Amino acid sequence: MRVHVGAVGRLRAGPERALIDDYAARFDKTGRGLGLGPFHLHEVEDKKGGGMTAEAALLDRTIPKGAIVVALDERGEVMTSPDFSRHMGDWRDAGRGDVAFVIGGADGLAPDLRARADLTLSFGKMVWPHMLARVMLVEQLYRAAAILAGNPYHRA
Repeated sequence: MRVHVGAVGRLRAGPERALIDDYAARFDKTGRGLGLGPFHLHEVEDKKGGGMTAEAALLDRTIPKGAIVVALDERGEVMTSPDFSRHMGDWRDAGRGDVAFVIGGADGLAPDLRARADLTLSFGKMVWPHMLARVMLVEQLYRAAAILAGNPYHRA
C-alpha cells in the first residue's frame, strides 16, 4: 500500500527535513516486506493567496483515485500508536492500494476536504505547527511499520 502525504508549504533544508527524510527511509525499508510503501511526500503552495479553499484544491491533486483519505486536524481522533498501526495493517490487508494523509497550512484544512476524509486524526489537543506535524506523522508511519514487523522500536 503506497503512502502519500500531501502538505501545504515547502520544507527547506534543516532539522525538520532531515527528520522526515530519515523516518521516510526507515519506513520504506521496514515497510517494504510488509506491503507498506513506498512513501511519497507531495508539497503544495498556494502562491495566489486563495486560502484554505485553494490549498484544498492543490491537496486534492495529491490524492490518488480510490485512496483512503486521512485528514490531520486538531478535532480528529486521538489514538495510540498500536491503534494507528492496526488501521494501517487493516487497510493494507483489505487490498487498498493507497492511503493519502493531508496536512493543511496555517489555517488548517478546508471543511469540505476534512469532511471527505475516511479518518480524521489528531496528535492531541494542542495545535502543532504544520511543519512539525509532518515530522510526527512520518515518525508514526515508521512506528506503525515497526509494530507490524514486530520490531522493538516501539516499546510501550
